Amino acid sequence: MRALRHYRNGALKLAYEREGTGPVVIFMHGIGGNRTNWDEQQTGLSNRYCTVAWDARGYGDSDDPVNPLKFSDFADDLNVLLDHLGVQAAHLVGLSMGGMIAQDFYGRHAGRVATLTLADTSRGFGAATEADRHDFLARRLKPLQEGQTPADLAPKMIDVLAGSKATENMRQRLLESLSAVRTAPYIQALKASVTTDFRKILPGIAVPALIIVGTEDKVLPVPESQVLADTIPGAEMVTIDHAGHLTNIEAPGLFNTILGDFLDRHATRADKL
Repeated sequence: MRALRHYRNGALKLAYEREGTGPVVIFMHGIGGNRTNWDEQQTGLSNRYCTVAWDARGYGDSDDPVNPLKFSDFADDLNVLLDHLGVQAAHLVGLSMGGMIAQDFYGRHAGRVATLTLADTSRGFGAATEADRHDFLARRLKPLQEGQTPADLAPKMIDVLAGSKATENMRQRLLESLSAVRTAPYIQALKASVTTDFRKILPGIAVPALIIVGTEDKVLPVPESQVLADTIPGAEMVTIDHAGHLTNIEAPGLFNTILGDFLDRHATRADKL
């Protein structure tokens, strides 16, 4: 049975949900998400895995950052979560920003990573020009600095995020997820994200890696995932037709089949709970 739990990293109280028993799989949401984005994956895989979906600091039921956020803070939180769970190594599944956190974590704690699943994500902003990074931030911060909230912006964001086959129920879930985002930590996450650069990490990844991307992802299109697949030794890449940026929500059955097949082939690499 799924249960909401908490752990601490210093002054921060951080939230996660855990369901099932078996090799541990950690699910990490994107910059506009929370742990509930992984409901179908926890339900679908908890018959043979211990599934853990967190709220990153600043999201959901986790505390907001108390200091200016460094992107590496997320990896520190994940390291503490694994200690809290009492496991040395886990399968990591990250979507968008969550996939960036997974890459960063591998660069810092490679021995704690059983496998990497990187969905609709990127190698960070290192390949972007300074002007591109500035433009990325400016376009996203301007409405927030003018007093709008993520909830105000959410309806317009749905068409960018969702693929052409997304149902009204799926779009409503995205709307609820985006509307729940808190302004201040979202701004911190945006600013931290543009400091990322995982290009030096990727060629040295020595665990099984799976890349998943929607063919209609407008945020981080297929070519960005292809770079990951081409750079990570032995990585597998799967595209999901008609899905946008949230493949796990837009095509949960197919996503679970793809992920489950990959994890089943490498299940024993992770510790069990």
